[in-house]
Parts: sequence; C-alpha cells; structure tokens
Amino acid sequence: MSATVDLTGGLVEDRELFLADRPDDREMRDSASFWVYDDAGFVTLPRLGIEAIASKWDSHQYQVNVAFADGRVFRARGKGERHSPIGSDGRPSVLGAGPLEFRCPEPFRRLTASFEGEAEKTSTIDLFNRSGGGPSIALQFHVEATTVVPPWINGQMSAEAAHVLESSIEGTFIGTARYEQLFRTEGVVRVEGDEYRFTGTGTRVRRQGHREMTGFWGHCQQSAVFPSGRGFGYIAHRPRPNGEGSYNEGYVFTGDGALVPARVIQAPWLTRLQPGNEDVSLVLDSELGRVEIGGETVTSVFNLGDPTSSNALAALVQGGVRYTWDGEETYGAIERSTPPNELVRS
Repeated sequence: MSATVDLTGGLVEDRELFLADRPDDREMRDSASFWVYDDAGFVTLPRLGIEAIASKWDSHQYQVNVAFADGRVFRARGKGERHSPIGSDGRPSVLGAGPLEFRCPEPFRRLTASFEGEAEKTSTIDLFNRSGGGPSIALQFHVEATTVVPPWINGQMSAEAAHVLESSIEGTFIGTARYEQLFRTEGVVRVEGDEYRFTGTGTRVRRQGHREMTGFWGHCQQSAVFPSGRGFGYIAHRPRPNGEGSYNEGYVFTGDGALVPARVIQAPWLTRLQPGNEDVSLVLDSELGRVEIGGETVTSVFNLGDPTSSNALAALVQGGVRYTWDGEETYGAIERSTPPNELVRS
C-alpha cells in the first residue's frame, strides 16, 4: 500500500473511543459491528454487532451471525451485561456485551472482535422457511482486523448525499456520526468440535449518536476489498414509496490515496427471496467511469418476520458474496431489506 493512504481519513483518534459513562441523552447510542469473510469463501461472519443505548445502559444488545457455505448457520441474539470500557491503554477502547467484545488497540488501524458463548444452530434453508429455533451450541471466535482503506464517512462523498442526510428522514435511518472501513483479517472459529483458522477480509462499522428506523422502506448495502488493494462500498435506500430518489452514496478505492466518490446505478434490490446462490452484481458510477462488479451469494442469513408487514426490517438478509472485478476475485458483504409484503418467494 502506498504511504499516501491516510487510514484515519482525517478523523481524530478520539472518534474511535467508546462512551465511558452513560450519556445524559437517553436516545444516544454507541455501536460497533464487523462483517468478516475468509479468503476461501467457506466461513463468513455476516454481521457481529453491539448496540449500547443510554436508556438500557447496563445491558447492551448484541447480534452474532456465523454462516458456512455448506448451509450451517449459528446465530446469537440477546442482551448482555456491559463490559468495562477501559482497555490496557487506560482509555475507553472496549465495547462488550455478555459473550461478545470489540477492542480498538490501535485507532483506525487495528481492531479485534471476540465471542465465547452459546448460539442457536440453524441453517439457511430453515431460516428461509421460517422454521423453529435449533439447539444451543457452544461457539467461539476471535478476529484480528487490520484496516487497509480510509474510512468512508457517510455524507462526505457528495454534496447531494450530505443534503439528503441532513434534510430528510434518510438521515435518521443511517444514524449520526457513522463511518465504515475495509480491512484484512486473521481469525479462528470453533464450533461443534471443529476449528476453522482463516485469513480474509471484511468491513467494520462505527456509529455514535441517534438512530431511528420507524418508517424505513428498505436498502441495499455492499462492500469488499480485493487482493490488489482495490475496494468499493455503498449504501442505497430503495426509491421512496412515491417513486422519488433516495439516499445513494458510495466510493471506489483504487489502492492509492483517497476514496473516489461513487453512486450505485444498478443495485441488486431485494425483490425475491431465494435460499441458493443469487446474482447480486452491481454497477457503480464515478469519475473513474462505469465500474461493473460481479457478485454471487455464497451464504445468506434470513431474518424474516411477519410476511404481511410493511416494515422493511421484517425482511432483512445478511450474507457473504463472491465478488469479481476485472478478473480479480474476493469475498465481501451484502445486506438488503424490503417490506415483506412486497417480496416474492422462489
């Protein structure tokens, strides 16, 4: 990587620190999440996250997804006792909830995620069919992430994106003070008597502020970093119910310098549910021209609620994708949502 790459994106290191004490504002939240993919596409962790909300400060919400390409899925959802936020450096560099913990030993450069607890064993097919819960299985993992791309700060890629976030409800969907960053990783997953050690890539998200999802009408979000150092990421909300445009912001990274602003002009919107491999190719537009990236899902974690609901979060799919770009291949993230009453099942 070129020495010209600023992995802080111009942000001060304190932006990485977690809230040490309960905020006075009861709606304030502190959150961190990882999306992790091994280089072989077999082990994926399509979102691990903690949401620390001031109104429920002593018990943080956590979510864990571990999905294998053979169809097995292990999920943990719950509330866990808050960990001490003080790290070995004496600063609030730790966010933990019950069995899940994030650490930030080197702001914007090196981060970790660890889990030791119980998870529900299920499968892609069972989740697709909304089958009942599976047995509780011991699960452990540890991930060491080293960032390789500057952080993408939502609202800073274009004046249009900034205006949408500042002046419309889309800003409350994204949440304030949010950024994400691509990384390379080494990790280990232990489950059902097996140990899977891997190298891979991923995306991490950091958010600190308010967030409100009432009225959310759906989105598509994809990101990945390739062996050459190139990468991309974007978030686009579905067009508004009245057909007007909505939030659409992203970037392309060429391996040197800064992020290049981009917007998605062809996105794999969630219109149909299918449990097998799905084409999720995309096209981005930027000053570099038209960027076409092929994609096919390798894992999917279906979070399906009331099939008649108009709430987009009642049909949320998180997974892993094999991406191709001009002959290069990697594995990366996808998350999509759509009101269930607008979906077709394969």
